[in-house]
This record gives sequence, C-alpha cells and structure tokens, in this order.
Amino acid sequence: MSLTSENKIDFTQKLRELMQQQDISSFKALSKVAGISEYQIQRLRKGEIREMRLEFLVKLSQALEIDLSELINNFSETKLIRKASSSETDLKKEYERLQNKLENQEELLLAKFQQSSLQILESLLIQFPTAAARAKENRQLPAANIIPLIEKPITRLLQEWGIEAIAQVDTELPYEPEIHQLIEGTAQPQEKVKVRYTGYRQGDKLLYRAKVSPV
Repeated sequence: MSLTSENKIDFTQKLRELMQQQDISSFKALSKVAGISEYQIQRLRKGEIREMRLEFLVKLSQALEIDLSELINNFSETKLIRKASSSETDLKKEYERLQNKLENQEELLLAKFQQSSLQILESLLIQFPTAAARAKENRQLPAANIIPLIEKPITRLLQEWGIEAIAQVDTELPYEPEIHQLIEGTAQPQEKVKVRYTGYRQGDKLLYRAKVSPV
C-alpha cells in the first residue's frame, strides 16, 4: 500500500506504547527529549513518516531507543511487507552514514579534548613522578616543594574548563545549605562555618558543595 495524504492510519497508540517503554509521559516531553517540534510528532502519528526529514526520524529513533528501520516499520502503512522498499533502504543507508559520521566526530572531539588536557597537565605528568620518587627516598623533603608541581597545572585546567572554587580551605563564612555540606555538628543558615574541603561550580551549575564544619 502506498502512502498518500488520504486515509492515513492513526499511529498514536503505537507511539504511546514506545514512549511508555522509555518513561516519556507526553508528546510535549517527547518533543523535548528528541529535540524536534510537536508538529513533527503529529506527522508521525498521522502516518506521514515518508514525508518527514531524515534528521527528525533519526532523533525520534534515538529518543525512543529503537533502530531507524524499526521506526519506519512501526509507523509505515507498508509495514506488513517484509521486503523493504527502495526508499526505506535509502533511509537506512543514510542513517548508517550519519551514525558513522557522528561517531567519527565524537572520536575527533575526544582526541582533541585529550590532547588539550595533556598539554595543560604536561608539567605534572613529567615532573611529579620524579618528585614523588625523591620524596620516598628522602622522608624529610618538605611537602611544600611538591605542592607547586600539582597546584599550577590543576589550577590552569580548572580555568580552561570554567570551573571555580566556591571558597578556599579554612575560610570562615556564613552557612548556605545550597552550596555547603556539613561534615560534623549542626548550623543554621548564615551562622559561621569553616571550609574543610572546597567545593566547585561551573558557571551556574553546582558540581560539588563545599564541606564545612561549625566554627
């Protein structure tokens, strides 16, 4: 059966079943997860899959965690025909091509990330093992001599990633439950506490709360 703009099958129930498997509660939620408009989801429900752009189908298959071929089979009026049509085959080939392209891009980005991180940590990677070996040989070697080897590259790496400390160790400041975690005792908001372990945030995102104790 060919797909036309008339007599479309309603695939709403089928879509709801797939959404339920992924704990997606509504079409609006699916729109957000897949990163496409609700209009495109409506087209899928109305059996207009052949008229949808490939990139939308790829995003939907990823959101529903099914293969593109399975998505096409589930929402196509020709799903009872075992042999895939040429358009379905072309879509599958294009999907595989896009998948390979994305994987290559991810590998390239990972390689660049690792390279830039290694450049920042170069001095630590080269000098710290020697410093650690000397410290084992000479237990009297002051730890202060080793600290700069660690502190400088780590500080630079955090700066590169836009990560900043909430407060320095031993700082006394008003207690804020949103960004501070008590490791002992009790404290009310705005009461003085002392930072024992620093916390971090990246822009507006809190990564780790600073661990504090009452003064």
